[in-house]
Amino acid sequence: MCVFTAFRSALNDFQRSEGRELVLKSWNVNRLTELPGITLEDCAKRCTESPECRAFSYEFRPSLVCKHLPWVGDRDNADVKRNVNCDLYEMKVYVRKCIVGKGEDYRGKVSTTKSGRTCQQWWSKFPHDHRWTPSATNGLELNYCRNPDGDPIGPWCYTTDPERRYESCDIPQCKDEVCITCNGEDYRGQVDHTVSGKECQRWDQQYPHQHIYQPEKSYSQSFLAMHFNHLVLYPDKSLDDNYCRNPDASPVPWCYTTAPTMERESCDIRKCRFLLFKLDCYNEIGKNYRGVVRKTRKGILCQKWSVNTPHKTKINPKTHPEANLTDNYCRNPDGDHHGPWCYTTDPKTEFDYCAIKQCGEASMSIDVVFNECGKRDDRTVKSRLRIVGGTPGNSPWTVSLRDRKGNHFCGGSLVNSKWVISTKQCFSSCYVDLTGYSTMMGTLFRDPKEGEPDRQTISLTKIVCGPSESHLVMLQLETPAQFNERVSQICLPPERYIVPDGIICEIAGWGETKGKGDETVLNVAQMPVLSNKDCNLYFKGHVRENEMCTMPFVAGVGACERDYGGPLACQNSDCWVLEGVIIPMRRCGHAGQPNIFIRVSFYVDWIKKVMEMT
Repeated sequence: MCVFTAFRSALNDFQRSEGRELVLKSWNVNRLTELPGITLEDCAKRCTESPECRAFSYEFRPSLVCKHLPWVGDRDNADVKRNVNCDLYEMKVYVRKCIVGKGEDYRGKVSTTKSGRTCQQWWSKFPHDHRWTPSATNGLELNYCRNPDGDPIGPWCYTTDPERRYESCDIPQCKDEVCITCNGEDYRGQVDHTVSGKECQRWDQQYPHQHIYQPEKSYSQSFLAMHFNHLVLYPDKSLDDNYCRNPDASPVPWCYTTAPTMERESCDIRKCRFLLFKLDCYNEIGKNYRGVVRKTRKGILCQKWSVNTPHKTKINPKTHPEANLTDNYCRNPDGDHHGPWCYTTDPKTEFDYCAIKQCGEASMSIDVVFNECGKRDDRTVKSRLRIVGGTPGNSPWTVSLRDRKGNHFCGGSLVNSKWVISTKQCFSSCYVDLTGYSTMMGTLFRDPKEGEPDRQTISLTKIVCGPSESHLVMLQLETPAQFNERVSQICLPPERYIVPDGIICEIAGWGETKGKGDETVLNVAQMPVLSNKDCNLYFKGHVRENEMCTMPFVAGVGACERDYGGPLACQNSDCWVLEGVIIPMRRCGHAGQPNIFIRVSFYVDWIKKVMEMT
């Protein structure tokens, strides 16, 4: 009988920085240990076994050299420098700012308690006597927060306050430190275990599970590429070490596991409770700004005002109690004339200004990058919009398909920067010559005037037909779409997901309105979902499981000619998800008749495979 055990690489304990080396200060070079000619795995294993090793540099040119280091790159004893012939591996427990589980292995440098009290040195018995004795292996260094007794609350310390013997430290759980919106495609946190507690396999390794998701080119990737010719590089997915990521638009971040009997599993990461990219405005210089934006104009998450990592702050809630320096929201406590700002979580960028407009200055130029799916700026949408029976609306993922004469003939949905999903009924065959065909996006108008600033017109280069019963096609763009306030991608649903009965969704398009609307602008109509069971009462059981319905409207609201291929979008939390694709029906917006759509969740696996073609 075969007994499977989890395969665990020693490299799982390390965080890799490509093309970097740690150079010790001149007076510390005698603490460097060089081991020539050993493998990367063996270098990592020996480092974990040595109480003196906290990081290592692995040189792969001109020869293989492993250098064990007594410090990580905190700049106190060593400097991190660029070296294209070397990769730096630092122990996670010394570099991460969060804890896993109870934090018993936490080795960070937080030395204040949650109430701001300074920690007592572990070697000191004053003002509080205790039984703990620092050693080379227990991590009781200086006055850093630790958890030597496995306290369920997490790391703690004795305090220098004679009135308070000990107190826990405010160190977040890795699963809570960075939250996710939508399906977490932009998640860059440090969770490296799955929902069931299994440790993740490194993305740059092919064991115990082979896969196609490879990070940027490196020495290890070059070696693997010689053995696995199916590898594809994914440098823009931040496939770091063995951290949970979402490179394939799955419902949540996931990873391959180190358990041979389980290939992959989802990760437990909390959902954000608000829209991180919400845009509001500030008056004058924004000294009284109290909004909830917590990212900089470059998309970097702000550092909490109450902490001193990664940047030591001169401005904090204690020094500026009137400034409302809560959590990590953008503020302007010092009256900077550029407006609200924050310290950042990027060690290389101390602070930056936030992507917030001044109120009333519509002409002010600002770049809004929607690097998450299903986001849109709803400031112009003030009411619930009721296309036939629709009103002008905002749907930045809805695109107009154009024939060789430049005329609009169908709709589509942008599912990533290079792919649009539509329906087969818009094309004569699956082998149609797309020369001269294009897609237009970023405009409210069906026939916009020349020079409209946000409009993008991109040629179509490839058509891929879906399974025969799906009526779907994927259309590849010649160049990637540029995301902004008027152009963004819509999220894909989880596989086989069924939208609950009664959920309000919306359709959008530039199609026929039967005299009930303005066909020159994008029309949007909201429609409640109808269960397939109830829908089949209208269609005598002919609605299939790969289709979905919306309720009939007495006044007649629905899709019509030239709307086909467009989206049925449903809001899930703060994100819009493509749940259905509009297909032709015998009558448009007919009073008393439900609308039928292709259910996208039944074809998510096919959609992902098509998008992986590029």
